[in-house]
Amino acid sequence: MPSISVRRLYQDNVKKLDLVWVAGSSGTDNRIHADQQRPTLALVGHVNLIHPNSIQVFGLAEIQYLNGLGETDAQRMLDQLFALPISAIIVANDQPLPKGLRAHCEQHNVPLLTSSQPSPYLMDVMRIYLARVLAASTIMHGVFLDVLEVGVLITGESSMGKSELALDLISRGHGLVADDAVELYRIGPETLEGRCPDVLRDFLEVRGLGILNIRAIFGETAVRPKKVLKLIIHLVKATDQSMRELDRLNIQSETQDILDVAIRKVTLPVAAGRNLAVLVEAAVRNYILQLRGIDSTRDFIERQTRFLREQEHAADPD
Repeated sequence: MPSISVRRLYQDNVKKLDLVWVAGSSGTDNRIHADQQRPTLALVGHVNLIHPNSIQVFGLAEIQYLNGLGETDAQRMLDQLFALPISAIIVANDQPLPKGLRAHCEQHNVPLLTSSQPSPYLMDVMRIYLARVLAASTIMHGVFLDVLEVGVLITGESSMGKSELALDLISRGHGLVADDAVELYRIGPETLEGRCPDVLRDFLEVRGLGILNIRAIFGETAVRPKKVLKLIIHLVKATDQSMRELDRLNIQSETQDILDVAIRKVTLPVAAGRNLAVLVEAAVRNYILQLRGIDSTRDFIERQTRFLREQEHAADPD
């Protein structure tokens, strides 16, 4: 189950949200979890005692309500709030801290943060951030590229020439996202985003040449920080068996499920004399046409069917 610490949440958003850590420093390692029963949208929100958020936000209305209570009622409300599983509390809108809130945070080891940003904006930023960092993820072996603005993952067995193909595509103006280990995150119900581990960013390993710094060799535009995965190009050796099993007309589109998301897949046989870079570009262009409703295989079958019918009518005029 993916999770992050309050420490990391604070470090990643301290500048954007103007966060200040006020109290509860002993709760820096409190975890924020996401699971199927609790989506990321429910992890942060205004103070809620019935369906408690992992991150409770005090906005203008919550501060005004709490300050309007008597000392006994305010104490009772804070006791109820801190009896719930809370990872952190954020006081937004640059509001003064309610009486007793700091002491409760210190007592229960709950980080207390403040922000000058309005609470609706703060919660929107937090939800988008948590949706990304807590997304279901996996790591796949291959090379992830931006080809004609389409995220393409090149897969296949070792020594199939994936890195050499990637280098050829990069030299033709396309961009590298990740080599060898591709991190895939499900950021939406049907959307996978590919990223590169920090330690491998900008690098491409090619047999005979070693490690290449693509950013240094080809420039800033040759590298992409992330890309949405749209197409998988799978390389296979062009043996007699694989060629017999290959659907030459590609009547039925092949897909591969990754994190319960179906991704279009194209299988390319690798053989001497085949220009794989051109084939990959053609596969991507064909994929773009299919998104626009233009299917070359379907058009060919329909044209052939019309031709056969015309031949039948010409042979049998009655």
